[in-house]
Amino acid sequence: MGITKTKQFTVNQNRKAELYKALGHPARIAIIEFLINHESCVCGDIVDELPLSQSTISQHLKELKKSGIIKGDIEGVKTCYCIDAEVWAELDDICRLFMSSYSEKNKCC
Repeated sequence: MGITKTKQFTVNQNRKAELYKALGHPARIAIIEFLINHESCVCGDIVDELPLSQSTISQHLKELKKSGIIKGDIEGVKTCYCIDAEVWAELDDICRLFMSSYSEKNKCC
């Protein structure tokens, strides 16, 4: 979808899409799970932990950072990153509200 088309949707819809898009790759899920399991900022190289190249992991980290899901210094020799607690809470709220908004009233299919 082109950038101009996103203006036809609400801020909330665009934010949901941005966060869900950031989660839309198994490598990004693996990175998030890795960060969650460490329960602290990770300073170092996660390339040893995932079956991906350094450049691929860097691209996925950039996407996660762009959405705000993770924060920290991703560029440079020493990298430190962690989950952004505020954005994680926002994502939790968005997912919960979105999923609970459906009720099976019409059993048409």
